[in-house]
Amino acid sequence: MLENPPWPPQLRYPAAVSMPLPSVTLQEFIGYRRSMASIVQSPMIQAPAAQAPVVPAGRDLRLDLFRGLALWLIFLDHVPNNILAWFTIRNYGFSDATEIFIFISGYTAAFVYGRSMQERGFIVAGARILKRAWQLYVAHVFLFAIYIAEIAYVASSFENPLYVEEMNTLDFLKTPDVTIMQALLLKFKPANMDVLPLYIVLLMVFPLALWLLLRRASVALALSVALYVLAWEFGWNFEAYPSGHWYFNPLAWQLLFVFGAWCALGGAARIAPALRSPITVWLAVAYLVCSFAVTMTWYFPRLGFLIPHWLGEWMYPIDKTNLDVLRFAHFLALAALTVRFIPRTWPVLQSRWLKPAIMCGQNSLEIFCLGVFLAFAAHFVMVEFYGGPAMQVVISMAGILIMIATAWVISWYKRMEGRGSGTPKRPPDADLAGGEA
Repeated sequence: MLENPPWPPQLRYPAAVSMPLPSVTLQEFIGYRRSMASIVQSPMIQAPAAQAPVVPAGRDLRLDLFRGLALWLIFLDHVPNNILAWFTIRNYGFSDATEIFIFISGYTAAFVYGRSMQERGFIVAGARILKRAWQLYVAHVFLFAIYIAEIAYVASSFENPLYVEEMNTLDFLKTPDVTIMQALLLKFKPANMDVLPLYIVLLMVFPLALWLLLRRASVALALSVALYVLAWEFGWNFEAYPSGHWYFNPLAWQLLFVFGAWCALGGAARIAPALRSPITVWLAVAYLVCSFAVTMTWYFPRLGFLIPHWLGEWMYPIDKTNLDVLRFAHFLALAALTVRFIPRTWPVLQSRWLKPAIMCGQNSLEIFCLGVFLAFAAHFVMVEFYGGPAMQVVISMAGILIMIATAWVISWYKRMEGRGSGTPKRPPDADLAGGEA
């Protein structure tokens, strides 16, 4: 009992109040102190701290759908003199399926590895990202070996050396020892094999970019823009073998990849009000119409008078290697209209009619590699046998059906593997473009 407190009696209570001093045990006093400390430390009492970006939960089938469609478009575009290539977006605007692919790659990589970095830290998430980059590197090496063998076999069997020149493999046949080493360094790339090296390089530096995106997203995006501007200003690019530079400049295309990651980590929510604005919709429509008009002058020279001389000098060339700003803006216009009119809860996404494209998008690495082989096989069939419009349609549709069938088999196997007793659930991977995200 605290019967004789150390302070004077006149200071215990005001003079106008006459009441006895309450009796308090030592245990009650300690309990009171602890309870007050817990209240003070409560999150409701403390000042709110800066929160990390919230990684969205649940699967967005729109990503799978457009990733699968991009795979089909890339296949059609890679078949030379293909009549169905007129149905791809590259003929009606400045951008093509590559922009779709890289944006979704960045979005889904941030979706998967951002959650891992928040829950398990930088070291674990960074190790997972680098492991995935290594897996893609191994896939690229295998694809290179089989692709080279396919081209060399067809060229020798049909005694047509033009295949070797068209597929950019002549240097390999001349000096295979040097060329193999350059291929392992990602400097030598046959035709249609430029996307995987780009994605490998972007994944290798993504741990640091993701770390900054989770803490200062705006700063990370600003640094990405600055690197893009510097690459344009000083002509920075990676060297290729035997000469020239990379077809897809990683220092420029990283902007689209980082922008996709920024959107996944809260950026899309920040700009959602602007995307819903009618002004944005009409600006996007106007830009798409103007780009369509410009592309029509490429195929119909008589329409060239529609482009003023000063505008042509400012606009051309529209550089794909360095991700021309006009291409980037064209993709943004397409993306704005897509997000505006195709919501995440769109019932048609569950339709069986879209299932083939969604399955291909969910297995993007395997389907992309298959598409590279099929594109050359289609080219070979049309050159050696018959290349008329009917054959072009048949070959193109057959290639897409093979891609769908392969995606179905892979999806079936994954389901069967997941049902195995005692099999732990495999953590999601950001595939070539986020296949398991």
